[in-house]
Amino acid sequence: MSYSIHSVHENGMDLVVLKDEKTGTEAAILPEVGVLLHSFSVHTQTGVFNIIDNYNGLDQAKKEVDRSFKSVRLSPFPCRVSEGKYSYDGRTFQFKKNFLDGSAIHGLLYDKPFQMIGKKSDERTASAIFRYQYRKDDDAYPFDYTCDVKYSLTEGNSLELQTTITNDTNKPIPIADGWHPYFQLGGKIDECILSFKAESMVEFDEKLIPTGRLLPYHFFEKGKKINDVFLDNCFVIKTGMNRAACELTNPANNLKLSFFPDAAYPYLQIFTPPHRKSIAIENLSAAPDCFNNKMGLILLAPGHSQTFTVKYQISWK
Repeated sequence: MSYSIHSVHENGMDLVVLKDEKTGTEAAILPEVGVLLHSFSVHTQTGVFNIIDNYNGLDQAKKEVDRSFKSVRLSPFPCRVSEGKYSYDGRTFQFKKNFLDGSAIHGLLYDKPFQMIGKKSDERTASAIFRYQYRKDDDAYPFDYTCDVKYSLTEGNSLELQTTITNDTNKPIPIADGWHPYFQLGGKIDECILSFKAESMVEFDEKLIPTGRLLPYHFFEKGKKINDVFLDNCFVIKTGMNRAACELTNPANNLKLSFFPDAAYPYLQIFTPPHRKSIAIENLSAAPDCFNNKMGLILLAPGHSQTFTVKYQISWK
């Protein structure tokens, strides 16, 4: 078969590896820590290149995941919940574990162990499905739901990440979804060209909580070198187009990463960390603090499911 799935034990990590046997392209997943994407590697003219800024082993992943959140699930909410507090169905809930700024951040599944429940490989694809069943793990989110994550490696150096959330309760539940990958294309991100078309930018206050205003934003619409631009912003983007919704290119080695989110991911969060070696480009179904401002928040009916999909494609000249 052209595609294969195998297990690798590396630096304490039990990884599930999807591989295109013809090209050598691989994607490695770490189910034990938020079913994170550990690597997405391609064979270029200059050798093997992993575009994912990852952890060096299981110990580092478990120690740092609640501060760096590299490539993990953002569920049942992405980004921040102001002061870790929200109201729903006539009740007020308070998350106990908050970030340094006092906000709850990036949901409840980022460090949870997922279990592989299915896999498939043939001449066209290698895919694996992982599951975590949330059962009122946190008093501030007393709702049962199932999170299924499917990784699929296909031709053209493409990796599709599909998340399906199923409401396992007898009442509607508030839900949102997202990913938090850091991408590296070699060298500093300052030299990379970023391109995305935003319908607007979500205005933040000093704690990165939306104010309720949407601002015009066109800076990277036609593609520009990032240079020293600092970003920690959320954008409303157009999805479902024939072309990529976002592209990141390194002119030095011609590597290009293209993003193809479906209509369930209408928000794009971008963060440039101080070290400038990688950039977080996060597809989100809802804006930060959606449990309070309702921007993109889904009320999922009992027994119903919602699927969110994004495809990453690597290319080079």
